[in-house]
Amino acid sequence: MIVQGNIVDIQNRKIFKGEIDIKNGKISSIREVNHTVENYILPGFVDAHIHIESSMLVPSEFAKIAVLHGTVATVSDPHEIANVLGVKGVEFMIENGKKVPLKFNFGAPSCVPATPFESAGAIINSDDIKLMMENPDINYLAEMMNYPGVLFDDEEVLKKIQHAKNNNKPIDGHAPGLRGDDITKYIAAGISTDHECFTYDEALEKLQKGMKVIIREGSAAKNFEALIDLLPEHYENMLFCSDDKHPDDLLLGHINQLCERAVAKGIDVFKVLQVACVNPVRHYKLDVGLLKKNDAADFIIVEDLEKFKVLETYINGELVAKNGESFVQSVDFEVLNNFNTDFKKISDFEFKSAAKKIRVIEALDGELVTNEIEVDSFIENGNLVSNTEKDVLKMTVVNRYQNTKPAIAFIKNFGIKEGAIASSVGHDSHNIIAVGVSDEMICKAVNLIIKNKGGVSAVIESEEKIVSLPVAGIMSDKTALEIGKAYAELDTMAKEMGSKLLAPYMSLSFMALLVIPSLKLSDKGLFNGDSFQFTSLEIN
Repeated sequence: MIVQGNIVDIQNRKIFKGEIDIKNGKISSIREVNHTVENYILPGFVDAHIHIESSMLVPSEFAKIAVLHGTVATVSDPHEIANVLGVKGVEFMIENGKKVPLKFNFGAPSCVPATPFESAGAIINSDDIKLMMENPDINYLAEMMNYPGVLFDDEEVLKKIQHAKNNNKPIDGHAPGLRGDDITKYIAAGISTDHECFTYDEALEKLQKGMKVIIREGSAAKNFEALIDLLPEHYENMLFCSDDKHPDDLLLGHINQLCERAVAKGIDVFKVLQVACVNPVRHYKLDVGLLKKNDAADFIIVEDLEKFKVLETYINGELVAKNGESFVQSVDFEVLNNFNTDFKKISDFEFKSAAKKIRVIEALDGELVTNEIEVDSFIENGNLVSNTEKDVLKMTVVNRYQNTKPAIAFIKNFGIKEGAIASSVGHDSHNIIAVGVSDEMICKAVNLIIKNKGGVSAVIESEEKIVSLPVAGIMSDKTALEIGKAYAELDTMAKEMGSKLLAPYMSLSFMALLVIPSLKLSDKGLFNGDSFQFTSLEIN
């Protein structure tokens, strides 16, 4: 098979009219040939860090949409399903991903559970990591979120890192805001990347100290604008990722969108494409072609080098997408789950108190970090309740693995004026998380999740809506088009209820993410991510 176009040679920084000869899935030759084809041929895009589970799609369905946007490979951390189902969940992701052409490169989740301060559905210890690191289907040690464990030489953490080193596999980082001597020690442990930088100065320091910085632009955390000005000088050590991509956003675009935005800022297109296509392959030693002779024929054809409209996507020489049509087929799979909690009562969400002030989580739109603020309490019949006028709403995290009393906190900036929203996508342990205007509405939204053994829900007095997520309580068994449409309708409903957040459900899912400062809620209580310990809701 021969493909013609303007060939983009990223390494040699040149574009020439030519043709590619493909035999047995590999590029047998690349020749300069004069022709009239105006399109551009370039290596496929690689998402350098993503949790496929956050798309609410199993890998095979994710692939069906990603190839439309020119994505040929991902560096995927199956951390989310691992927190629900352990190693069995990781194996599910690998096997499902193998059934489609897209090149999923899965890591071994390093932090399951993410912290000892929450209840997860499984544990992955250093012995498990040793076995996973020896598995050729595991490409790297996934994000080491337990940075305090690294800094304080936790024996179990260091064993996991050593197992990765013994197998010559990269170690991903996760160290939001870590600076100075702390980040120096973290890097010295062998951790080579970070996708959690949210300021220019933080990312610059990490780059200067030898880390690779991954610019993240997902559905909730958006750091592109804060970090993109570093790319022109540091492009050799930067990558692009989405981290978490909700289904409706995935339908619109992927890494191609970041290339478009970067080029629109006047950044050299070769530098942008090195970040988007080349650096992930080299850093993670991926079996992904880079448009060279004898490489796997993994490449895309785009209309131009400004909008990056993808016309065709090839993986191992196979045409997997053309003109907006995906040729990736749905596959059969076993639905795994882990949901063992009973329906809740309204009284379960009461918090008896006489405190005059309370600690409140301040959510920041487009950020995973939160602030801790103090607010006057609002009490009815001795029970702390939501204050919709002040936009201080009751929040809960409900253990989905066993019957325990729900944890209660309060949150600002969700903006809901009626009803409640809930989700069993609650990073990292995926317990049920909900926010609402009253205990009754919160209970209703939570029980809808329990009834369906997973999902995202919205309820008001006159209506209730849910997108069921039966696969581990975090993924759908439906196609991207089905789940994307249903999720978009739910997102619209949440916004009609008053939420001003860009992605209310994605933001909600991170309000239980304890490893990101400052104030978060686990099923065990209110947690201060700066001091890494529990704190009290009441301020006396």
